Amino acid sequence: MISTTQQAIVDQVICSRRSLRAFLPTPIAHEDLRAILEVAARAPSGTNTQPWKVHVLTGESLQRLSAAILQAHNDPQVAQTHREEYRYYPVQWQSPYIDRRRKVGWDLYALLGLERENKVGMHAQHGRNYQFFDAPVGLIFTIDRVMEQGSWLDYGMFLQNIMLAARARGLDTCPQAAFTQYHRIIAEQLQLPAHEMLVCGMSMGYADPNKIENTLQTERAALDTFVRFLD
Repeated sequence: MISTTQQAIVDQVICSRRSLRAFLPTPIAHEDLRAILEVAARAPSGTNTQPWKVHVLTGESLQRLSAAILQAHNDPQVAQTHREEYRYYPVQWQSPYIDRRRKVGWDLYALLGLERENKVGMHAQHGRNYQFFDAPVGLIFTIDRVMEQGSWLDYGMFLQNIMLAARARGLDTCPQAAFTQYHRIIAEQLQLPAHEMLVCGMSMGYADPNKIENTLQTERAALDTFVRFLD
């Protein structure tokens, strides 16, 4: 039986999780990283397949990957030769999804003082993804290519567990699909076997309280807009 106090703590951890985009250089203890991943691995998966593989980057390995991706990202001719292996977003957008996407983007740019005409500034901000937003830990997630769509659903629960376990320890995260464009560079840098496919990346660290981008608060739709109660 979970007490009311424990329930409130769980709810607080879930509701306080946000995707932050500026971190302090403060290192994360290795034992904390292990504990977070061990807790997260309790995520459910179909017939207990546990399809996740995690590559934890710190120090020089993180810096090398960041530099390699940024070199490609900052060269338009090179960047256009890199494409995602799978479609994260729809090919044809429609409301309300496109409206939510635009809002969070323009809200972030407004906080950073980036006008719509400032393409250079927007490009640089997007490039911050590949620096893991200065977080001391970068996580790269891969999956065996033999696994199908159900395992990707399982993977989402694993990722959520990581973010919540980190939040419970005073850490913050930012899951990042931005890395998928540069899966070939990541595979080369991390020497991934051919059967491993990139899922996404994630930044993890202690939030920088002085960065304006960390004040961004995203909205959630009202319950009645996406839930039906059937008697």
